[in-house]
Amino acid sequence: MDLADHIVFIVDDDKRICEALHDLLASLGLRAVTFGSAAEYREFPKTDLPACLILDIELPDANGLELQKQLSSEHHPPIVFITGHGNVPASVQAIKAGAVDFLSKPFSQQQLMEAVRCAIERDQSARAYDAKVARLNCRLAGLTPRERQVLPLVVSGRLNKQAAADLGISETTLQIHRGRIMHKMKADSLADLVRMAGTLGIPVSDG
Repeated sequence: MDLADHIVFIVDDDKRICEALHDLLASLGLRAVTFGSAAEYREFPKTDLPACLILDIELPDANGLELQKQLSSEHHPPIVFITGHGNVPASVQAIKAGAVDFLSKPFSQQQLMEAVRCAIERDQSARAYDAKVARLNCRLAGLTPRERQVLPLVVSGRLNKQAAADLGISETTLQIHRGRIMHKMKADSLADLVRMAGTLGIPVSDG
């Protein structure tokens, strides 16, 4: 992993743990930033990079699980929990809430790095998907109101004649709208347009 392309946040009130993890990650080519509390982490301005959050379960100002819950309503780096007081219920709760892993101290370098790599890869995928959705929404915004009416009929598999009848327009006009939609959405084929509609959550006609 390129040092400039990723970042790992470490939240642990034990300075020795923070320093050890920071040095380990740096030796492996990963940029890391450490924090002694949940508040410090929340206040830190985040860079727009794929990231991982290594989070201690017990913090001076908040429980790690509570912080995970607080972060759930916003985009945040995938979490790798570390703890010296682990228990099965806590680990199950963390994983169900989306954590990548739950490591009990002491853990091996291999365990940590596998979890960190998994977290960063997950964040990369999420960011790529979000960027894809943003591009598609931008294209969708360029459609006219009528084209927005035609789109769900087209991706539902309706024949041009049927879709035109549904909208009270001629089949020729429907075909023109369909061609413009394909062009504006940059769809290479009907199957491509159907996939785009699915990504955007566009409802499909029952007809």
